[in-house]
Amino acid sequence: MDLRNLGMDIGGMGFGIDNSILSTIQDMLELSEEHDKGNQNNPSRAYVRDAKAMARTPADIKEYPDSYALVVDMPGIKANEIKVQVEDDNVLVVSGERKREKEEGVKYLKMERRAGKSMRKFVLPENANLDAISAVSRDGVLTVTVQKFPPPQAKKHKTIEVKAG
Repeated sequence: MDLRNLGMDIGGMGFGIDNSILSTIQDMLELSEEHDKGNQNNPSRAYVRDAKAMARTPADIKEYPDSYALVVDMPGIKANEIKVQVEDDNVLVVSGERKREKEEGVKYLKMERRAGKSMRKFVLPENANLDAISAVSRDGVLTVTVQKFPPPQAKKHKTIEVKAG
């Protein structure tokens, strides 16, 4: 699975993922359990789990004239179990976890629906208003709306009248 092309800025709006991060994520996804034993150079299990969660959580980014909308699939996760946070002043983090239902005496014959952590991180553009972010979850799809700051007003030139003295 080649994730390197995901590192491009989407629509040139500043949303993006550093290619070195994607390379690291790709390497971690290919780690086997054997490499995790006894080698302190390997990333922690939590780090690998988060990287896998980010790689398998699909998202769309839309731009409107006055806002951005980040649409993230969060199947099976209730709205009150989803966290939306801003870290490091410009990184929006969306996370949640779908837990497998434990039923006494049940034997799974096939298990295709994914359980576990879902997570995405988005670097917000400079014109994102961090004080005007809202999130709505409906039918397993989270929509985070980030309002834009209005564009700066063009500076008007002022002409000063020169008087004869």
